[in-house]
Amino acid sequence: MSTTDLTPADFQQLQSGAAAAQTPRPSLSYWADAWRRLRANPRAMISMSLIVFLLAFVSIGPGLWQVDPAAQHLDQIGIGPGADRQVTLAEPFQQWQPSISDIALADNPLGLTLAMPANTQAVRLIWSEQVPQQQPQQTRYRLYRNLFAPKDTGSFGLPLAVVDRSWFEDRLDLQPGTYHYTLVALDADGAETASAVTQTVDVIRVISIAEARQRGLLDAKETAELGQSLELAWHPLGTDYLGRDMLARLMYGGQVSLFIGIFAPLAFVLLGVIYGSVSGFLGGVTDQAMMRFADFVVALPFLLFMILFKVIFGIGPGESGIWPMLVAMIILLWPAPARLVRGQILQIREEGYVSASRLLGGTTSYVVGRHMLPNTLGVILVTMTFQVPSAIFTEAFLSFIGMGVAPPTPSWGAMCNEGIKSMLTRPHELLFPAMLISITVLAFNLLGDGLRDALDARMRGSE
Repeated sequence: MSTTDLTPADFQQLQSGAAAAQTPRPSLSYWADAWRRLRANPRAMISMSLIVFLLAFVSIGPGLWQVDPAAQHLDQIGIGPGADRQVTLAEPFQQWQPSISDIALADNPLGLTLAMPANTQAVRLIWSEQVPQQQPQQTRYRLYRNLFAPKDTGSFGLPLAVVDRSWFEDRLDLQPGTYHYTLVALDADGAETASAVTQTVDVIRVISIAEARQRGLLDAKETAELGQSLELAWHPLGTDYLGRDMLARLMYGGQVSLFIGIFAPLAFVLLGVIYGSVSGFLGGVTDQAMMRFADFVVALPFLLFMILFKVIFGIGPGESGIWPMLVAMIILLWPAPARLVRGQILQIREEGYVSASRLLGGTTSYVVGRHMLPNTLGVILVTMTFQVPSAIFTEAFLSFIGMGVAPPTPSWGAMCNEGIKSMLTRPHELLFPAMLISITVLAFNLLGDGLRDALDARMRGSE
C-alpha cells in the first residue's frame, strides 16, 4: 500500500484496552523477581512455613503452655501421649506388718497371693511356708518381678530380695500396670531349686486426699471420699523417665538448639564473608596467604578444639558446654563461606562498574561494601540457610555424645541422648526430639534449595 492510499482512519488513536493489551509487562527488580520465583516453589514455601512455625513453637509456645520443664510428676513417669490419667483416692501409706489373718490367706493352691489390693504405694505379698512342698524345711526364698510373663520371656525378671519369712512388701518404682511376681525357694547353699510360683498382679494408681489437695486436684473445701476417681495433670506428649513434661522440654530445648543453630552460622558466615571479600578483592600474594591460612583452619580437628575450649572455659564433667560449642563453631567453620565469597568477589571485581567506581575515587571499603557484597548477597543467603541445619545437627551430635548441652538443661540433642536409653519401652522420649531435628534440618535444606534457584540471575525472566 502506497502513501497515497492512506486515509484519516489509519491515523485514529488506539482504544485504551487495545493499548493496554500491547503494553509489555512492567520490569521487576532483582529481589522482586526472586521473591516471585520463590513463591512459585511450593517446597520452599512449605519449608518457610515450617521454619516460622518452629520459631513460634519455641518462642511463643512457653508463654501458652506454662509448665515448668524441670518439674517432676513422680506418679506419671514415662507415660506416653494419651495415657490414662485416672487416680484413685486412698489412705496414706502406712508401714505393713502382716497379721495372723493375713498369713491365713496364704493357705491357697497357688502358695503366693496378695494380702490386700495392689496399688502404686505398695504391693504386699504373702505365701505359704510349704513352698516348695517337696522340701518344707527350707525357709529362704528369692522374689522376682517382671513386666512380662516368665513363660513368654524365659526369665523371672528383676530380683527384688532374698527373704527368710513368708511375706514381702514391694515399693520399688511402682507404676500402674501389670506385674508378674515369681517366688523361688533356695536350698541350704543359697542355690535356687526347681520349684517356682508366679502370681500376676494388677497395680492401680492411688493418691492420698491430703496430697490431692496439695497438688490442686481437689479444692480446699471440696469433699472427697476414699475410692473416688480424679484426673492427674494433662501431658499432651507424655512425660520422660523423670516425669517431666515432654512438650515443655521440647519448647525450651528448641530454644537452645535453634539459638545455637542460628546464632553460630550468623557469626561464622559473617566472619567468612568479611575474610573472603577482603582476600578476593586484594588478590595476589595477600590472597594466596589468606587462603593458605583458611586451609590450615580447615585441617584443625573440631572435637579436639571443642574439648580444649571446654577446659579453657572451666566446664567440668556433666556441665553444659554451650559457649565452648559456639566458640569452636565460629573459629573453625568460617573457611567454607569465606572460599565461596572469595570466588564471587574474584569474578565481580573484573566487572566494568567496579572499575568505574575505583576510577571515581572509591575506597576499598566503599567498593566492597557498596558494589561487591550486595551482588554476592544471594550466595550469602543460600550459604546461611545450608549452614543452619549443619549447625543444628552438630549441636545434636555433640549433645548426644555428652559434649554439648548436659542435663538438666534441655536441648533436642540431649533429649535424644536420654531417650535412646529407653527407646524400647518408652519410644516417645526419642521420637519427638528426633522428629523435630529432622523437620528443622529438612526445612532449612529445602528453603536453601529454593533460594538458590530463586536468586540465580541466569533464571531471571526464563518463566
